[in-house]
Amino acid sequence: MKKADFSELVDKTCVITGGAGVIGSSIVDGLAATGMKTVILDINAELATKVAGEIQSKTGAKVLGLKADVLSKESLEAARDTIHAEFGRIHYLINGAGGNSPKATTKVEEMDPGNKTEWENNFFGLGLEGFDWVFNLNFKGTLLTSMILGKDMVEDGAGAILNISSMTSYKPLTKVPAYSAAKAAVNNITEWLAVHLAKTGVRVNAIAPGFFLTQQNRFLLVDEKTGKWTARGEKIIANTPMGRYGEVEELQGTVLYLLSDLARFVTGIVIPVDGGYSAFGGV
Repeated sequence: MKKADFSELVDKTCVITGGAGVIGSSIVDGLAATGMKTVILDINAELATKVAGEIQSKTGAKVLGLKADVLSKESLEAARDTIHAEFGRIHYLINGAGGNSPKATTKVEEMDPGNKTEWENNFFGLGLEGFDWVFNLNFKGTLLTSMILGKDMVEDGAGAILNISSMTSYKPLTKVPAYSAAKAAVNNITEWLAVHLAKTGVRVNAIAPGFFLTQQNRFLLVDEKTGKWTARGEKIIANTPMGRYGEVEELQGTVLYLLSDLARFVTGIVIPVDGGYSAFGGV
């Protein structure tokens, strides 16, 4: 039986989009600890470079930070060329770029029959600009990045693509229709691409994090004035059997498993990492 030491990952190159964010940088930390060469792609070049330097200093692994726009073919191709020059072939890809926006978030969870004309607070007040931005970032960013950076793996006959989904992909959360729809689409393309690439040696899977505090969701979960949980934040805790938010480091084990040879017969699945949230019926 294969020993669970992740030795096959040492010196392999893994690219992660959105790698400078809270969740992304923690995943990079876990990858670097195994001895992988890791490339952080982020729209914020300065932050990507900063995070890469910090993790490289801490782990001794090779970490490169680059600017890339996951919605620009030219930007991704330029990043790919730099990666080839610096680290060689791409062996693994993690599609972590994503997020939500207040412009794609309703102000109320449900419509009040007594205030039907307060359109600015509900679904009918959402602008397509905000909806498009969130859907494109989460879904199309995953799609395009896989197209541009996944070719190395197919040509080499080995590797894995890992998408970052969400709890809202299973049951849409109130207030965030664009984010929910996009993450459901991520699950679907994960399954589709897993089948499409199954005989090439490239596996495609996803993880669905439960609730972790990030820059994208903090405005919904923490009261800016008091620093306490909002009513929505308290509701999430009440429906998470472990009774807490996740620590970003708790994603590392599932990520490493899905990239490693321990999962060599695993493709087309989405694994929740959620403290029991998806298993709980609320009673």
